[in-house]
Amino acid sequence: MSISRQSTRRHFLQGAAAVAGATSILGQSTQRAFGYLSPNDRPVFATIGLRNQGAHITGKSYKYADFAALADVDSNVLGMNVEKVEMAQKKKPDAYKDYRRILDRKDIDAVMIATPDHWHTKIAVEAMYAGKDVYCEKPLTLTIAEGKLIEKVVKETGKVFQVGTMQRSECDSRFLMAIALIKHGRIGKVQKITCGINGMEASPVIPVAPVPKELDWDFWLGPAPKCEYRALPKLRVGYGGGVPLDSNCHYAFRNWHEYSGGKLTDWGAHHVDIACWAIGATDTGPSKVTPVEFSLPVAYKDGHPLVNDQYNAATSFKIKVDMPNDVEMIITSEGDNGILFEGSDGRFFVNRGKIVGKPVEDLKEKPLPDSAIEDIYGGKVCENHTENFIQAMKSRKQPISDVWSHNRMLEICHLSNIAMRLNRPLNWDASKREIVGDAQANSFLARENRKGYEINM
Repeated sequence: MSISRQSTRRHFLQGAAAVAGATSILGQSTQRAFGYLSPNDRPVFATIGLRNQGAHITGKSYKYADFAALADVDSNVLGMNVEKVEMAQKKKPDAYKDYRRILDRKDIDAVMIATPDHWHTKIAVEAMYAGKDVYCEKPLTLTIAEGKLIEKVVKETGKVFQVGTMQRSECDSRFLMAIALIKHGRIGKVQKITCGINGMEASPVIPVAPVPKELDWDFWLGPAPKCEYRALPKLRVGYGGGVPLDSNCHYAFRNWHEYSGGKLTDWGAHHVDIACWAIGATDTGPSKVTPVEFSLPVAYKDGHPLVNDQYNAATSFKIKVDMPNDVEMIITSEGDNGILFEGSDGRFFVNRGKIVGKPVEDLKEKPLPDSAIEDIYGGKVCENHTENFIQAMKSRKQPISDVWSHNRMLEICHLSNIAMRLNRPLNWDASKREIVGDAQANSFLARENRKGYEINM
């Protein structure tokens, strides 16, 4: 399944040269095969990974792009989404189990990646080398090392890369308003930020089960370690806070460290992102991450779970993060989902449904400048995250959710998980992007892909 790094990089550079040459020779009407230009200026997209969020972001994007292809390793999921897209755009997209068939196509400008997290980096890197711009769902990576690799490839290829932290664009600008309040000093000096991201229930023992005929289980696992397929009887579907538990990861992959990072990298990737943006910590990081209290659903030794038949991501937690300028960040499973900002002169709370507190009430008498939110966003706010991505594709500038700021804040979430797995505080060198004086903890910053599923570079 792998090819050499040299040949893949050569293929990318040759492709880039060919496109440049064609652009100088051909008229715009004949450039469709080489990329972005089209008669009606609509880019051509493909979505890789279609369960839940993949279907969601595709559905939100019909207004802005044409979908030529879809890929998923579950034939039932693939078939249902092909029908949905065909009904929406009156044209049937091509269907593939293997995402590489999409990357081979010259008519596709960009891919939207919504696979489980352990696949994100491999597909994203290979897509950029294949000449595609990328929209990838959050959390972008499974490890901190993967984030560094993606940054390197974005810089090398010049591709536009949007991360799906849509709170930066959507939610009626509530989170942008929160940042504007802080930037304009409405709570004074920020002292404490609490990110409420909810917890989850532990699972029962999940037995080994036959692989469903519609699922290519080995390809689903991909870079992750080989393991048996597990599933609960159908009568147990819905157990655990409404999360379908009919397999160990096919549906509930976020609950396993082999494929994701639990709530810390799920909701944490949203709220920690806004918190870091608000205090200007988008190009730096914490100095220390401390697991104050937490509960892991299974026993761990040396940072690894001792059983493989139950969920293993933390079910409840309180993490203390020492941020620059003496700001204390708390990431907790308790309380309301959202972000509480506390400063020397006041406090307010924001989530997707509301922004409340005295600083918000005071806006009636003392409004922010008319341009406050647009100044935060860097221009007119896009109500749809995909629209911002396509604007960036046209300008060839990075979009509102860039990989660098995303990775910096996601490092906090990854470190929180490592700290809980090892049950100790971690000191972080934000400039070197490594854990200080802890070789064992640093070993969790990267993972080796399973043989045959290496990242093709």
